[in-house]
Formats: sequence, structure tokens, C-alpha cells
Amino acid sequence: FWVCFKLLLKWVYEGICPNFFIPQNNMFLTKVHGSAQNRLFLQLHELYKKGLACLLQSSSIRSYIIDVLYNPRAFVCTDESIMKSEIQYDAELFFEINLKATIPTVDLHIYMKCLYAVEQLLNSPLTHYQVAMLQSLTASILQNTAFVLHNMYTNTSVNKQMYIADKISCHMLKLAAKFGCISDMLYIAMYYYKTLRYREALSVLEMTKVKLAQPYLMYRRRVDRERYTEAVGGKSWSTKMRQAVAKNIILDTRMYYINELIPEQQSAVKNWSPSLYIPVFVMLHFLEFLCYRYIDTTLSQAALDELQVLVHHDQGLYVPYHLRDTSWEILGICQQITGNLQAALYSYQQSLTQYPLNKIQTATQSRIRDVLQSTPWQ
Repeated sequence: FWVCFKLLLKWVYEGICPNFFIPQNNMFLTKVHGSAQNRLFLQLHELYKKGLACLLQSSSIRSYIIDVLYNPRAFVCTDESIMKSEIQYDAELFFEINLKATIPTVDLHIYMKCLYAVEQLLNSPLTHYQVAMLQSLTASILQNTAFVLHNMYTNTSVNKQMYIADKISCHMLKLAAKFGCISDMLYIAMYYYKTLRYREALSVLEMTKVKLAQPYLMYRRRVDRERYTEAVGGKSWSTKMRQAVAKNIILDTRMYYINELIPEQQSAVKNWSPSLYIPVFVMLHFLEFLCYRYIDTTLSQAALDELQVLVHHDQGLYVPYHLRDTSWEILGICQQITGNLQAALYSYQQSLTQYPLNKIQTATQSRIRDVLQSTPWQ
């Protein structure tokens, strides 16, 4: 009743009631408009404010529900925040957090100020929403600080400084993974790959793979409701985020994470795009492919095969349609590395036909030129 009543309220407010069989036909067109529409909306809104108790005004329903509504021991929910399911709330909250939990800067001093602000906020009264948001923001700050620190000391000749910076970066990334979501572990793997620790990276990737395979995983508001409720229903958002939530990988375009994606980041910067967005499952297979190249070429090819199947055949479940530009691009990079130039050319061309959310077309066109110059069949 309440869902239908709210829909009616919306239709009266907008002055549009679509015909069931021909939705283009507005059944309010000659009857509900002007002052009559305004009066009707105000009457309905008065009922809406009373909640489900407004049903008492109906003589035919009143006798059935009056005993329940007047029974002090009975509880009839009229609070819409309670009427929403737990999963609906979780999905919307985590989706919103994932959109906003980034601080676009490569300035180490700003990140230090942010961490100080986090420390201050932890000592103040926060709502559950704010705790979840702060948790995700802190993970993002620590991840970016770790890579900024590493990039600062990469070219220094002082080994001791590099060693200290490396220890701090590793500690920050592990800390971020402890209270971030599942996909935040991939930043550790990226760092290990960047610093040539391929076996350590693969160990992290294996753990991440297991967690991403959980049947109750929530990714982009998609989730098995029953499994999710069984696994984390009733737990805090902080716990849910750590145990059951994955999000896309976000790379600041002015900060280098792995060399293979530098051209794409530079292309995005030229086109005023602050971030590069990569589906978490695409990034997982990409890193597996890159690391296994130095350990086991058979397993490297297996990772590439998994990536190819994912990009070619996914219907928007694990490779969102708006992130297909980076997904095809990454597949092409892997194929080019293995020497499969014809497949790489096809992937790059596919990348160019996708929605250009990440603004990587300049890099894609450059890679196509490189492939064409290298192909014996051209």
C-alpha cells in the first residue's frame, strides 16, 4: 500500500499518470491540473504525513486494523528509513562512498594534513554513515601517500632513505587494506609489482581472488541478497566493507602506479581527467599476468586467457559498460606484451569504440601506431 500510495503522490505532484497499456498517454491530462492538482496533492500529503495510520480514515479498512494500531504492544512500521531493506541501504551507501572517497592531489603535505584531520575526527562524535565514509577516505589517503612517497625517493641515490620510505609505504598500504574494502588489497599488489617483488604480489593477489569469489560479494550494487544477509546481515558497515564489498580501482592520473599504464594516465591528464577507473576483476587478472611473466609463463598465459574471456564476454556484471575503454585497453597491452599483435590491434580498436569515460584515446591511438609499425603483415 505504502509503495503504491507514494507513487500516486508522485504522479499527482508531477501531473502525469501514465496509462498502463499506452504509457505515453497521460490520464491526468484533462482532470488533474492547475488548482485542482494543487488541492489534491495537499490532501494526499496530509495523509502521507500520518503514515499508515491514515488508513483509519477508511471505514472499510478501519475495523480490520484499529486493534493493531491501538495496541501498545504491537508495532506497525511507518518510518520509511526502517521500511527500506538493509541491503538497499548498504548498496546505496557503499556506491556513494565509492564515488566520493578520493582526494585529488599528489601533494604529500596535503595528505599529511588529511591524516591529521582524520585523527581529529576520530575523537569527535560521528554517525555510522560518517564512520564508513571516513574509513574509506582514510584507506584512499594512505594508498596515495604510499605511492607519492615511493615516487619521491625512487630516483634518490641514498639507499637508507629509499629503505625507510619503502617500509613506510608498505605499512600504509597494509593498514589501508585492514579497514578498506576487499579491492583495496590490489594496491598492495600493485606496489609489490612496482618494486619487483613478484612473488609477494602474487601471494596478495591469491588472497584477493579468494575474497572476490565469495558468493556474498557486493560489487556495484549487485549482490546475492540471501547470501549477503546470511554472511554479514546485522553487522556494522565498517565490517561489511572489509568482508563483503569490492569497488573499482581508481588511479590518480598524475601519480604513477605501474609503468604499463603510464601512457593512459598521461593521455587522461592531457584531457583534464583526474582519475583512471579500472574494473576490479580486470585489474586482478592484469596484475596476475604481469607478475607471472617473471615466475611462470604458463600461468601468465592462463591469466591472460581469463582476462580475454572476461572482457570479450562479460555482459556488464564484472566489466561495467562505462569502463570498457580501459578494459579493452588493458587486454590489448597484455596481448602486445606477448607478441600477439593482431589481437592487440583489435582490442585497441575496440577500446576506441567504447564510451570515453577515462579519456585515454590519445594513448590508444599511439599504441595502435606502434602495433602497425611492428606488424610484418602490415
